Formats: sequence, C-alpha cells, structure tokens
Amino acid sequence: MISKPTFALPSFDPRRVAVSGVDAHLPAVPAERLAPAALRQRFAAPPDWRPELRREPRFTDRAPAAAAVLVPLVERPGGLTVLLTERTAHLSNHSGQVAFPGGKVDPQDADAAAAALREAEEEVALPRGFVEVIGRLPVYVTGTQFIVTPVVALVRPGFVLHPNPDEVAHAFEVPLAFLMNPAHHRRHRFEWEGQVREWFSMPYVEPARAEPAAGESPPTPDSEVERFIWGATAGMLRNFYRFLAA
Repeated sequence: MISKPTFALPSFDPRRVAVSGVDAHLPAVPAERLAPAALRQRFAAPPDWRPELRREPRFTDRAPAAAAVLVPLVERPGGLTVLLTERTAHLSNHSGQVAFPGGKVDPQDADAAAAALREAEEEVALPRGFVEVIGRLPVYVTGTQFIVTPVVALVRPGFVLHPNPDEVAHAFEVPLAFLMNPAHHRRHRFEWEGQVREWFSMPYVEPARAEPAAGESPPTPDSEVERFIWGATAGMLRNFYRFLAA
C-alpha cells in the first residue's frame, strides 16, 4: 500500500504570516438572524447552502480519530457571545491555540453531542443544565486527522467556569456578531517546500476590564488582550457564517 503523502509544517507563529486578503466585501449576517429564536429556526429548517471549508492539508501520519466540539453561544444582554478556550502550551495537539471546548469521541459517548457536552464539562466545568443543543455544522477534518463534528448550543447565563489547568489556559467570550462579520475574516497563505497551506484568522481584541465577566475564569487582566482565532476554529466559524448568511 502506498501511504498518503503528508504536509509536515515547520514550527511557526501564525500571527507573523502575512495577511493575503480580508473579506470586507461580503455582507455581515443580519442582527435578527443572530437571535436565539432565529438560530433555533434556522437549524430546524436549514437553507440550501454549502460549507466553504471541509478539510485541511494532512500533515501527520496518525490514524484518523472522531472528535466533537461544542460551539457554545452564551445569551448575554448585549447579544450572543461565543465561548472559546486557549489550550495550554504543553498539549501534544494544537497547543496554545484558541479552540472550542471538545475532544475525541469516546466509546461510551452516545453521539457527537454527548461527547461535546462531556468535553465541555471536563475542560471548563460548563454544566449541562445550562446548555441547549440546537444543531450541528458539517464535519471538519483537521490537518492532524481529527474528524470533528461541531455541535452548536445556546447557553443560558449564570454558570461559573472552572478551567481544567491541564488543558485550558484561559476561557473567554467573543461577540457572535463580530465573528459573523467577514470584515474580520483575514486570509493567510503559507508556502513550505513547494506546499501551500491557506487559512483564516479572526483576531479579536478583548476590551480591558478591571473585573471578570460573570462566569469567566480565570479573571481577565486589566489590559487589552488579542485573542488570535485561526486554523480549524476559524474554519468552523467561517462555515457557520456561510450557514447563517445563506
């Protein structure tokens, strides 16, 4: 058997890769589509649409593994936010990256939604009683061969997070309206040994706060922080944009 060629990336800082384009010409998702009731209806009766991103170039020889992530949409007074995590630096896969809560689907998980909910509990202690699963986005295959099912859920406020220090360095929220505006979707192109990898980034500058937001842990420092969303997380958010904009 001839093994499938892989694209082995060198160690690099994605923040330093030049921006090749910004999609400001595309319309933002209208505010009325970002309301909880509208999102429930869209997943109940989805439009005719096509995901933009399905698979990253493979750059590992590891066997494919089923995984699931939770796309938690927190119901805040100013509008929905997306709960994200920054992975700890010592993890073997995607260390230091911004990610949705999630991980491998275990044999005892009933389905992808069960796996995503379990992982969210394990990573940040998000209680299932606060979470309402409303749908799924198309499967996304990472370059590290995780076959990821994004599970979208509404999360009512009142929870208190306790990030697992072995997996999560920070937990934070980004306004959904910011992420669903392509003016914040930047394109990058990286060439290495004749191979090209392209990806999106959606850097978000978190406003300075003296006190943490309700349910946030650990506290946000009293200074602005850039949360660099890129790679698989940005790719799944881009598909979410296409779904809502269709």
